Amino acid sequence: VRYGDLNPKKTYQYKYDGLVNFGLGMPDLAESGVKMSCKVNISGVVFELEFSVLQVSDLAFQEFNGFPAKDGFIPSPKLTQRISSQLSKPFLFDYTSGHIGDIKASTEVSETVVNIVRGILDFFQVTVKSTQKFYELEEIGIYGKCQSTYAVEELQNDELKLTREVDVNNCEEKAAVYQGMATAVLDKTSQQRGESIVSTVTYVYTVKPTAEGGLIKAAHSLERQHFSPFNVKGGSFKMQATKKLELFSEEALAEEATIGPMESRGDLVYKFINAEDKVPIMMQDLTDPVPKAMELIKRLAAANNHTIDSSTTEDTVKLFQLLRVTPYEGLEETWKQLRENPEDRRWFLDTIVEIGDARILKFLEKRFQARDISVNEALQTFLVAINHLKTDQELVEMAKMFLNVPFSKSDVYLWHTVVLTYGSLVYKHCAYNTACPVSVVQPLLDMAVDALKNGIHEDQVLVLKALGNAGHPGSIKTIKRFLPGVAANPVDLPPRVQSAAVQSMRLIAARDPHSVQEITMSLFLQKNLPTEIRMLALMMLFDTKPSMALVSMVTGHLMEEKDLHVGSFAYSYLKSFARSKTPDNHFLSTACNIAMKILAPKFGRLSYSYSQARRMDWFNDDFLIGTAGEVFMLGNATNIFPTEFMTKGKLYVIGRILQLMEFGFRAETVQQLFGSSIPGFKGDFSFSDLQAVFSVLKNWEVLPEDQPVLSAFTRASGQEWFFADINKSLIRSVVKALNVSAGKDTPLWMMMENLQKGYSWRWTKPFLIFEARYFQATTLGLPLEISKYYQSVTGVSVNAKAGINPPPTEHLGQLLKSEISLDSDGFIGFTKDFWMFYGINTEFFQSGSEFITKIPVSAPWKFTAKINAAQKKYEFDFPLCNKEIEFFSVSSNVYAVSRNIEEPILAKMTPMIPDITTANIWRPKTNSCVESQIYGAGLCVESEIRRQYYNEEYPLFYFLGYTQMAIKLGPVKANRDVDKIHLEVNAGPSTHPMNARQLLETLRRLSQDAAQKVGVSSDSATRGTRRSPRDAATDVNSTPEAMFNVKLFALSGNQKPEGFDAVMYNASEGNSRNAELIVSQVGEDVNWKVCVDAVHISWGSECQSYEMWMEAAAVNPPGSKPAFNGTLRWSRIPDYLEEYGSRIESYVPSMALLFGFYQENQENVQREVSASVVAASAHSFDVKIRFPKVQQQGFGFPVCWKRFLKLVIC
Repeated sequence: VRYGDLNPKKTYQYKYDGLVNFGLGMPDLAESGVKMSCKVNISGVVFELEFSVLQVSDLAFQEFNGFPAKDGFIPSPKLTQRISSQLSKPFLFDYTSGHIGDIKASTEVSETVVNIVRGILDFFQVTVKSTQKFYELEEIGIYGKCQSTYAVEELQNDELKLTREVDVNNCEEKAAVYQGMATAVLDKTSQQRGESIVSTVTYVYTVKPTAEGGLIKAAHSLERQHFSPFNVKGGSFKMQATKKLELFSEEALAEEATIGPMESRGDLVYKFINAEDKVPIMMQDLTDPVPKAMELIKRLAAANNHTIDSSTTEDTVKLFQLLRVTPYEGLEETWKQLRENPEDRRWFLDTIVEIGDARILKFLEKRFQARDISVNEALQTFLVAINHLKTDQELVEMAKMFLNVPFSKSDVYLWHTVVLTYGSLVYKHCAYNTACPVSVVQPLLDMAVDALKNGIHEDQVLVLKALGNAGHPGSIKTIKRFLPGVAANPVDLPPRVQSAAVQSMRLIAARDPHSVQEITMSLFLQKNLPTEIRMLALMMLFDTKPSMALVSMVTGHLMEEKDLHVGSFAYSYLKSFARSKTPDNHFLSTACNIAMKILAPKFGRLSYSYSQARRMDWFNDDFLIGTAGEVFMLGNATNIFPTEFMTKGKLYVIGRILQLMEFGFRAETVQQLFGSSIPGFKGDFSFSDLQAVFSVLKNWEVLPEDQPVLSAFTRASGQEWFFADINKSLIRSVVKALNVSAGKDTPLWMMMENLQKGYSWRWTKPFLIFEARYFQATTLGLPLEISKYYQSVTGVSVNAKAGINPPPTEHLGQLLKSEISLDSDGFIGFTKDFWMFYGINTEFFQSGSEFITKIPVSAPWKFTAKINAAQKKYEFDFPLCNKEIEFFSVSSNVYAVSRNIEEPILAKMTPMIPDITTANIWRPKTNSCVESQIYGAGLCVESEIRRQYYNEEYPLFYFLGYTQMAIKLGPVKANRDVDKIHLEVNAGPSTHPMNARQLLETLRRLSQDAAQKVGVSSDSATRGTRRSPRDAATDVNSTPEAMFNVKLFALSGNQKPEGFDAVMYNASEGNSRNAELIVSQVGEDVNWKVCVDAVHISWGSECQSYEMWMEAAAVNPPGSKPAFNGTLRWSRIPDYLEEYGSRIESYVPSMALLFGFYQENQENVQREVSASVVAASAHSFDVKIRFPKVQQQGFGFPVCWKRFLKLVIC
């Protein structure tokens, strides 16, 4: 059969039906969907144009939102009319030998409607080989250029049945687009463990023979897709799209249709359009956006001025959408209208950053030129705007201008932000464009050459950090010029510049691993280089995921290594990788495991005082989720403290690696103070060690003026966005400002004056943390979208007024002798909103599944305070709790959603899991409260969960459903009317009868005398009767000093206070074992107390009702193995504690057996539990636990329990 040509003298009339629905595939769970049906007329070739004509008529559009068992599709006449106004226009298409060529349409027809037509024409893109029963080929279709598999079956009347499977997971040029994931590195090894998206597409044709070769009599297509934020093996959201085409008539062509002006719209492959303004989680009328945006900004600013109104935070995304469709002139108009109001101005600058195209660059350019925004505003706006900018070539070229605007260099931190952020833009541009020209990074290369020529180290560090952000392989040659032993013309540079140069290759490691390996190995092998540079080179080398051969080469050189810092660092790093469980280190961990075993005899016993690299990671195949954290401490033999300290974090999710926050510190000239030792430093990090360190730091003035003392940086998503050098001038200004002799020219003095006048401050920050979107064509020509939105609105509000008596007149030190009163109220908190959308998203309608989470956190306050620093007395009064305050809550649910632009306010959102009780619905609900009738307040934790069980769909269904949890403070009925809550802290001793040594000796003598007076033997005193230093002193009418006192009272008029009084006694200065805390209840007819010291606790009436002893000690006697012993004894305890103890005792044997213990039934000391842990060897320990009736014992437990824990710390 020769298939594919249409009779030019005929019109073929088909009935077309298309349907797509989204849900979880269960009949009792809610779903959403859309259905469209129409007639399709296809005429033969129009001779003047040599194109076939397609016309659609009788369109009907319907929506579904509900439960399949009881709900049906509902017609949407308004939306039908809107789509039909475009779809009913004629379309032209080139059709030759069964393949669709160019498609033409009127200019007023949207690309969405053209894509719907592509979905219809997709049926006619078919390759028929009647001489073969089975064949495979690569062909172009609506999904792109994909692999197709055909099976041919002959029917009666010479008709053919064709079955075609399209492998949409195996496309050379797939119709799919990623947005917002440039810094999320693709992890192909993780994808081998499971997929988060799986699709299948099947076409079935019935072709009848004709004189022209063959004609499609009927066809249908079925597309199934499974999506999960985890592994689809553990449950998935489901999309099913079907379309049918049925021939119902062939008629002679009466006359050729009149065709108006047409323009080419491309071939059959689905065409994506600008989706920034089509936010999938809401739908609103976008006409005339300027007044709508201004009104929304004012409303959001007012609603979130004094607190965060969590009911309004979702509207922030609506504002983003309105601004994205606002023309540049409208942005300028909005700025002029809002810039005079501080709150409105701030909201506008914080939300305009989400425009993401040339308009924001033009707006910022004008602001930089006019200098009508502050440096702080410019820094924040530019940082977010460029990081959220689209990454096409034109915008990258436009962004270069900010490197030459004078305002960019008006502040050092603004200049840092401009340069670093441009580097980040280059990286994201290259992530989405394989052919990334060196021209995009050329401005940074020129800056690097100039900085090297001028010899300005600060400029060198800055541009190297920017090149590190860019990660462009074309910058390798320039970076090499900063590296010793690698540069063709070596330049003497300080270690801080060399460190920045080595770290600038961190992102190039994945793009050009061979070049980075060559450079880093060369650096590592140069033993005359600074130790930390060699270790950094090793870090960059392992970022390239070296081969077994390269790891073996490193291992061989380490066997000859003389620098123990390098050896310790390399060994600990290899050991960490050897135990790694994340997919990206699957092969590297094997190589490192072998290397670790070879190096263990030489470096395995080095102490922690040497340089270290520690990694902790975890990965779960069921969820396809994992985390990793790394800590690096780089030192050398000439310094006691590390030269550099860095931390990194990574998140592994659905086949990608997200780099989390990174922090780093580098000790610059401060190392000159410490050297290789510190006088008086023992290394046990006791208080005396801190004193030794501080005594050395007092000499900071001797450090050079022109070099930084310390430097620090932070990165997010692998991109460095802030770094700072702490120099002597900064330290000098801080010391001057905080000095008690600071006078009226200091910031603290100005702050004090403002507080006396009354101070008020507001700050609100809306921030779209991430917007990650994935688009894929469907068989219907509708765009499937998977999107994740995460945004926050953070707010701080402070009102304060202070009174100072007497007020200081000369310096701040006078405050230490004044009494300060302070009235303050305010709020600090945030609300975070998260959405995940899976469905169809067009400018006409949305249909899909939507997961929504809201997390508000708030901490309001109101109090009055009196502070007397001389007496170390601090008093706070809080108003009575008279309304419910929600400190924290989290709520989430998953919905079937349907929206259309004709009726945006009538969006349908049906919870997928119904609010009913059935056999497989689990809905626990709890409300736990701790109430105090003394203070008239209670703290409650409320939770409610609704889940539906499908075992085969675990773990996805574990997270789907209604979730509500909240922590609240609310009023309760008090014992009596309460005016206020009074908190008083006395931090100084209440009396000073004698010095500490005299007091200790006196208390010891009095304790023995008192014990003899009451006739208590030493044995009985040890077992049950407790005599504290305070009790002993009381027997002879003497009281030790109260070192610390806290009172929390409920005050009511002239009545006696009620509440609690806590007193800390310490009879021996610097010896915490002699400290005792006594908490007493205060009120009418109460004598409840709790008494606690280092080894003993008693409570009840006068601390006499119940008591327990706790002892723990590490012992290491000569000739014996190190051990740790612990004992818990009691004489009297409440019944509920006895019950809990009995439960634990009955539970322990089975758990002990699981962990390899064996059990002995024997009578041990009653009312006592003891445990001992003995180090049996360097890698194992023995454990013995004694209960009153049984003894559990186990031997040879490994230090890392990999048998029981997937989390491994190395």
